[in-house]
Amino acid sequence: MRLLLTALALSLVAPIAAAPTLSWAANFDCAKARAADEKAICANMVLNDKDVRMAVLYDVNRHTLAMGGRGAMEDAQRQWLRDRKGCGANRACLNRAYDRRLSDLERSLDRIYRNGPF
Repeated sequence: MRLLLTALALSLVAPIAAAPTLSWAANFDCAKARAADEKAICANMVLNDKDVRMAVLYDVNRHTLAMGGRGAMEDAQRQWLRDRKGCGANRACLNRAYDRRLSDLERSLDRIYRNGPF
């Protein structure tokens, strides 16, 4: 089942990665980016890639968690977005924020893999 979820995640990322000239990051339209953090993400391929990866992992997590876990995951995501906004255009801060969030989401998926009904 882990292989199936990984394949699903990659199938969601592949079309985005194949079209680097589009003005879209994973969660927002770069042409409409107004906040400093959004502009920095759109301007930096590494941050954009982390944003795509985070969005896919978040979506897979959200769809595989039970209701109580899903609400907590959504609350954590909203808090993370507030924290990310606090970084402004500071790429080092944004990189750290993404690295922490990606780690959290990967740990959550590992728990799902270990304990899930697969």
